[in-house]
Amino acid sequence: MNRFRICISLILFLMMTVGLRAQNVTSSPSSRFGYGELQDHIPVAYRAMGGVSTGMRSNRYINPSQPASYTACDSTSFLFDVGAGCMWTHYSDANGHRNIFNGNLQYVSVAFPIYKQWISFAAGVSPYSSMGYSMVKVDSVGGHVYGATYAGLGGISQIYGGLSFNILNWVALGANFYYMFGQIANTSSLIFTESGLNSSIMYKQFTASAWRFRYGIQFFHTFADKHTIILGGTFENKRPMGGEYLQYELQTLDSVRVTDTGFETPMSYSAGLSYSYAQRLTVAVDYARSCWSDVQYFGQSGKLRDRQTLSFGCEYRHNPMGRNYAQRMMWRAGAKLIESYVTTNGKMDFTISAGFGLPLRTSMSMVNVGLEYERRNSMANITENCLLLTVDVAINENWFFKRRL
Repeated sequence: MNRFRICISLILFLMMTVGLRAQNVTSSPSSRFGYGELQDHIPVAYRAMGGVSTGMRSNRYINPSQPASYTACDSTSFLFDVGAGCMWTHYSDANGHRNIFNGNLQYVSVAFPIYKQWISFAAGVSPYSSMGYSMVKVDSVGGHVYGATYAGLGGISQIYGGLSFNILNWVALGANFYYMFGQIANTSSLIFTESGLNSSIMYKQFTASAWRFRYGIQFFHTFADKHTIILGGTFENKRPMGGEYLQYELQTLDSVRVTDTGFETPMSYSAGLSYSYAQRLTVAVDYARSCWSDVQYFGQSGKLRDRQTLSFGCEYRHNPMGRNYAQRMMWRAGAKLIESYVTTNGKMDFTISAGFGLPLRTSMSMVNVGLEYERRNSMANITENCLLLTVDVAINENWFFKRRL
């Protein structure tokens, strides 16, 4: 029976993987630059806490951003986690404003123990970056009127598999292997209204095919059966972003094709600390940095800048064992400061978030809901105000429990 359940779950996992790749969508003007708008693979429960994750571990959620956390999974449990979201964005600039609505699948993850509480495995799929924008500008130069259009679409996805080891009762190590794939395409055009002037259209396409590793460590200890402290860290090496780059100009029919050169992913690291009291109150803080200023982008470094995030979050439930359902609900809030890796963003973006967790009565499974407000300064003259609603279903079943006769 366990083998049958695992096979069905893997089939569902593969089906959702195809759907996730097809719905990798954004509408932000800032996604025009770099590899697009970067996505943090953080479960909804932690997104509602401001995006803290490095110092978090739980037997209810899969935390792919911290591979050392997988051993928090119960030795008899199988976890399946799927998240989706929808976003409403209000754009404003000197010429006016507009609203755009998007929705997409966020991630799919599975996790289960390999050897008791000592070794656990996790796998999943999520977007690494998303690109989706369309801008039009009408202007004149020397008395000649022209229209400039910029459009982009696509994204880079990632499939990961990870292992976590408890080497002591208070230390866990973990590592993720990622395979990255996908395609991003940009089109820019300059169209003159007068027939005697030449217009031009430029098409650029990058197809990614690369792999990378992430390493994690967590130290955890519980004092007096009520106070739990977790200290965590992660690290990633700088890696080549393999693939193929194609550039084509329609007017001159000139084309450039480059394979496996000129692009990289950054060295990244993070540190996080969390404190929990009696499984009722949790507070956490995270800091993460990705060194994009050192990576090769179109064969040159220094075109991007380091991405930094500082996150704060808390979670509260009145009574984990209470008979009243409202007492067992989880209430969450948090905030995050973000410095974009795109140099056109002049100011730091910030996010405030809130959410709640709805435990199912018959198991440890949960439905988590998060609401985030983010203010972005995507370009010098464009401001974005975003509302993101995310929902996930975290299924926790005792598939490996052996009944005694």
